[in-house]
Amino acid sequence: RRISIAPGFAGGLHSHNGPVLGSILEGSAIYQVEGEPERVLHAGDVFVEQQDTRIARFDAGEQGVTFLGYFLLGADEGPTITMH
Repeated sequence: RRISIAPGFAGGLHSHNGPVLGSILEGSAIYQVEGEPERVLHAGDVFVEQQDTRIARFDAGEQGVTFLGYFLLGADEGPTITMH
């Protein structure tokens, strides 16, 4: 799924109901798993989120961010996001 986030949008602390693989297509994002250092993701960078891992930050940069997100779920499941 192709996902675009507006410039400067802060995603907030959240988790997903299954593993997520992502690839940044355009722009940048500040990415941080809870308890780990933040890092800036740019076009070409990839990220992996394990099921129920708390993501402290996925904040769009000044130009926004567009990425491909692959949600690894069963055929009868849809991706969900839980805000904490």
